[in-house]
Amino acid sequence: MDRPAAIFSDTVNLNGTVTQLSLLADGRLWWPEGGQRNLSIEKEVLGFTGDGPDIRLKTIVETEDGCCGGASRAKLVRNDVVFRPSSEETHRLWCQKLGEFIDSLGRPKRLFVFVNPFGGTKSAVIVFRDQVKPLLEDAQVQLTVQETKHQLHAKQVVQSLDFSKYDGIVCVSGDGILVEVVNGLLQRQDWDTAIKMPLGVVPAGTGNGMAKSLLDSVGDPCTVPNAVLAIIRGRKRKLDVATITQGETRFFSVLMLAWGLVADIDIESEKYRWMGSARIDFYALTRILHLRHYIGCLYFVPAPGFEAYGDPTSYPGSSNNKGSNSELIDEEPLKLQRLGYQGPEIDLENQSWRVLNGPFISVWLHNVAWGAENTKAAPDAKFSDGYLDLIITKNCPKLPLLSLMSDLNNGGHVKSPYVMYLKVWSSLCLKFNTFSCFDLFAQDMLLCVS
Repeated sequence: MDRPAAIFSDTVNLNGTVTQLSLLADGRLWWPEGGQRNLSIEKEVLGFTGDGPDIRLKTIVETEDGCCGGASRAKLVRNDVVFRPSSEETHRLWCQKLGEFIDSLGRPKRLFVFVNPFGGTKSAVIVFRDQVKPLLEDAQVQLTVQETKHQLHAKQVVQSLDFSKYDGIVCVSGDGILVEVVNGLLQRQDWDTAIKMPLGVVPAGTGNGMAKSLLDSVGDPCTVPNAVLAIIRGRKRKLDVATITQGETRFFSVLMLAWGLVADIDIESEKYRWMGSARIDFYALTRILHLRHYIGCLYFVPAPGFEAYGDPTSYPGSSNNKGSNSELIDEEPLKLQRLGYQGPEIDLENQSWRVLNGPFISVWLHNVAWGAENTKAAPDAKFSDGYLDLIITKNCPKLPLLSLMSDLNNGGHVKSPYVMYLKVWSSLCLKFNTFSCFDLFAQDMLLCVS
């Protein structure tokens, strides 16, 4: 196959060998000698330095990692490629051409980074120091780093952050810090501008559902190098955000909301956080062996094609609620913040509401496919389809429930006869003698995520 035209070409000394090096129009560096004959600037070149007579390319390349005779797997490895141009003038031109091409890719140059030292196995500080920071420095990204000191710290910082100084926000953590950041953005007075700030997620917590969902959607494994590389490349996709009201509290969600078994496992296993992600599996078994049932009614507006689920009903909220969710079932006005996003303008009464009655074992609302690295809770979920995926488990004996939970790693649980899986536009759960509930969950807007 013919090579694209060369933007620039020079005779260089590359790793001790004199050869012709060309920058091609498709963004590849090509040379005829040596084991590796080309590099994709977009995919493999993080940055470069031009001090002294040499130019040093900071690259990340995929290699096969075979272990103990097992099957090999792809692994990203940092590597420097050094070449010496033929003259000072060509050295200057190489730096100019490489810089112009990298700039044309729209990569972020200044990032604000949250590091959560308390999440998961409390390894985020080490992950940032040993894996994240070196890659971002190779890409010549200016970093402002903030370790979170307490719960909601990231939310507080974001509410007053000067966005003119940054091209994005990165969360080196599990999913909790990302949720704090989203809520901080939407509670700013300039929320409509703030939500355009790209967000990046590096998996360093217990669940890492958002990082897994983002990377899996492009066929990449959920690893720190892959997540950082996606951030460096500046790839973005839109993401639905859900408004939730519970009593007099409003907050926003981008991942999931759970009621029943899954919520209890997540909350009650906190005392085993020292176990890392294993705490979820351990406590799930404990909770299934001592299974609870949850009495309540689930109201929802089905997405097109899912109208057969549940029974038709009227809107269960107050009769005069039109245009906002400022009033709930008990007709008490919500104490709303006057700054920030106030929720979607929706006529909730004139919707095709349906209802499912309990008892339930688990109710799960998902915005993305993965709830954790090993939990593909909503295999059909899309990032910005305007719907939420609702997964309901009812009337399931313990042994089938154990089997069902074991299928969560590949999404096979949704095929169980004890599971209902559908897409909804909005849903509302009324609480009757339960320990946890959600009141309103409605898709409303979009957020950009790297």
